[in-house]
Amino acid sequence: MACLRESVKKYVYFSRKIDMKSIPLILPLMALPISGQAEKRGNVEMPQCPNVVFIYADDIGYGDLSCNGSKTINTPNVQRMATEGVRFTNAHSAAATSTPSRYAMLTGEYAWRREGTGIADGDAGMIIRPERYTLADMFRDAGYATGVVGKWHLGLGDEKGTQDWNQRLSPNPADIGFDYSYIMAATGDRVPCVFVENGAVVNLDPEDPIYVSYKQNFPGEPTGKKNPDLLVMHPSHGHNQSIVNGISRIGYMKGGKSALWKDDQIADELTSKAVSFIENHKDEPFFLYFATQDAHVPRVPNERFAGKSGMGPRGDVLLQFDWSVGEILSALKKNGLDKNTIIILSSDNGPVVDDGYEDKAVELLGEHKPGGPFRGGKYSSYEAGTRVPCILRWVDTVKPTVSDALVCQIDWFASFASLLGTDLPEGAAPDSENYLDTWLGKEAEGRPYLVEQNAQNNLSITSGEWKYIEPGKGEPFNKNVGIETGNSSLPQLYNLHKDLGERKNVAEQYPDVVEELAEKLLEIKDGRVALPLK
Repeated sequence: MACLRESVKKYVYFSRKIDMKSIPLILPLMALPISGQAEKRGNVEMPQCPNVVFIYADDIGYGDLSCNGSKTINTPNVQRMATEGVRFTNAHSAAATSTPSRYAMLTGEYAWRREGTGIADGDAGMIIRPERYTLADMFRDAGYATGVVGKWHLGLGDEKGTQDWNQRLSPNPADIGFDYSYIMAATGDRVPCVFVENGAVVNLDPEDPIYVSYKQNFPGEPTGKKNPDLLVMHPSHGHNQSIVNGISRIGYMKGGKSALWKDDQIADELTSKAVSFIENHKDEPFFLYFATQDAHVPRVPNERFAGKSGMGPRGDVLLQFDWSVGEILSALKKNGLDKNTIIILSSDNGPVVDDGYEDKAVELLGEHKPGGPFRGGKYSSYEAGTRVPCILRWVDTVKPTVSDALVCQIDWFASFASLLGTDLPEGAAPDSENYLDTWLGKEAEGRPYLVEQNAQNNLSITSGEWKYIEPGKGEPFNKNVGIETGNSSLPQLYNLHKDLGERKNVAEQYPDVVEELAEKLLEIKDGRVALPLK
């Protein structure tokens, strides 16, 4: 199925996108779908050209949301989505950290196959290169308006550290399929602390240019390490370089005072831009990738939420995230789009409590379990590293249910291509598989195998009841964040049906299973592991 956009159909060749305004346009009218006509995709009768919104949380764990059983945090808007859609209990990000998860989701390729896809600095060059066919390309080629709002963390510009932040940055999201972008270059705890709209820094004063370095400080600029008296939030580990809004960050920055974001306004700013995108494209099919900052550090909730959770800033920003979800739902309803919009809510990786700042998240955690019943967390090979919240809502088309199927965000690419009836170019989305009926709650079975990576690029594979973690380098416990990494020199095997918390390594008892899964993992790797083990 192809969608009409502004009454003009685009034809795109596999090499790259081609704007057909520059060449004669011939429309095969008999092949075009009739407005309002329903088509069948899998087992689902679908309305014409459903809008698609991804709400992609940051560092929110399976147990952080009330729909997954949390008794300490009330997230009613997410709960509403779960009540009206498919709530997945065994959904996974492709990696236990941000950049590789986002890379895998947008490219349909495991990040561990590609060099340079580890956690990106704020001055990283564009990790997904313009020649790479992406999920956004696929939607745009199907006639959708495409937009990304929020945390990017996939680099900008040609090479690391060479960006001129005072000029238009290129390449940027427009070069990989996004018509519109309003993004944070990296993360809240990394400089530059500015928003970038369509490749240009927002509100930049040319008389006060921005300078960024991840190698050395600029003369005369204070840092958290040397000037702790200037801080309103102190680092617990790292995060002691340039100071912005009284918070020290990773990396060094000078200038750009008028362009600096206000930390307590980030959620409002990003949500407003996401809502505006919906309103601006309400009369045409659109794809919106809305990547929130919550609950990544530094956690600075808006005054509306500050102190409301009883769990400190981390709990407060979970309430703030839920508010953002509610604003998206309200915007869709207000514009008559809620019944013809697919919304997927998930997170880039599992949770972390202390990730570099003294915000009392550990002290005020109480009985709250961010990872739910699972072991580990962000950075980890254990389940809490990648088993994340996930809900798909499509009102009046998808029946509300709970699915225990093994699913992964890397498969959104191929599944939505199937939904739209789009043929992907050769070589695109090599690791993405079509599980459309599973995502739509029509099929109970999910993936037979799933490969995941931790922060050290050690891999694991899950198949049915079994999870095998390959031997790898790295410390077994990250003392800074208080999380078990899953790293071990020995093979690990867990029966997830009997031991959901991965407490008993049964590798010695089931050597045949270890051998089978190790061989399967080797087959999937196919010699294509680009990142070195650390």
